[in-house]
Amino acid sequence: METFFQQIINGLVLGSMYALVALGYTMVYGIINLINFAHGEVLMVGALTSWTVVTLLADSGLPGWAMMLISLPVAIVVCSALNFTIEKLAYKPLRSAPRLAPLITAMGMSLLLQTVAMIIWKPNPKPYPLLLPTDPIDLGGPVITVTQCLILGITVAMLSALMYLVNRTKLGRAMRATAENPRVATLMGVRPDMVISATFVIGATLAAVAGVMWAANYGTVQHSMGFLPGLKAFTAAVLGGIGNLAGAVVGGLLLGLVEAIGAGYLGDLTGGVLGSHYADIFAFVALILVLTLRPAGLLGERVADRA
Repeated sequence: METFFQQIINGLVLGSMYALVALGYTMVYGIINLINFAHGEVLMVGALTSWTVVTLLADSGLPGWAMMLISLPVAIVVCSALNFTIEKLAYKPLRSAPRLAPLITAMGMSLLLQTVAMIIWKPNPKPYPLLLPTDPIDLGGPVITVTQCLILGITVAMLSALMYLVNRTKLGRAMRATAENPRVATLMGVRPDMVISATFVIGATLAAVAGVMWAANYGTVQHSMGFLPGLKAFTAAVLGGIGNLAGAVVGGLLLGLVEAIGAGYLGDLTGGVLGSHYADIFAFVALILVLTLRPAGLLGERVADRA
């Protein structure tokens, strides 16, 4: 049972990061029906920006937590500016185009960002410094690190703030109105361009935080690190019902739990033929099953409301 509860903790941590990124996918889809496949690369830029700041501050004498605290808003600003620019230059001109055109553009943007990042930061993986205490906290068997506690706490805080923004603020009402009908929203005084830009900036903020947390948890960064988490976060969004904020959170947590528990028991179940490094297959098996059995996702009945 100790292994099971340990994998539950690991799954919740992993799922929290998936959920943060999945919210970016689902918010953009809810507003303009676009699958932004470059969103995983925003996570990558956030992680590499944080690594750059932390490296520059390495000789400053600041404690690790302070360096992370400084790098986080820098990563958010860089990712927000990047996503804002991508929307204006790559997606806005294609709003009236057939849906395949922005989809292909998003894929191209993903490859472009990886290439630019490889030029700026070079292709070799880089160790992300240990900024927080690494001694595990004993929970009576299972253990959890300070970094994992931070990930869970930040995720809960950011999800709560996002729910408040969407459900209780003027911007949130404008986002919901734009998602329902942009033309009618315009007649009501909403500026769809502003709402769409704000959506991309909010999504980038979540991805930047996820990128920094991902780097701190796994201890390495590189230009290609956003592809797999981005793809899994997209899977989480589909699993929960893309276009639905609660669905993205449920899908992210569920996917993280399935992946972690699968990784913990895959070796035993297959007699040692498959190890924990095959855990990635669970995300894509889940995606295939959902698309086959319930294309609208677990909370798909609310897709029509679109966030």
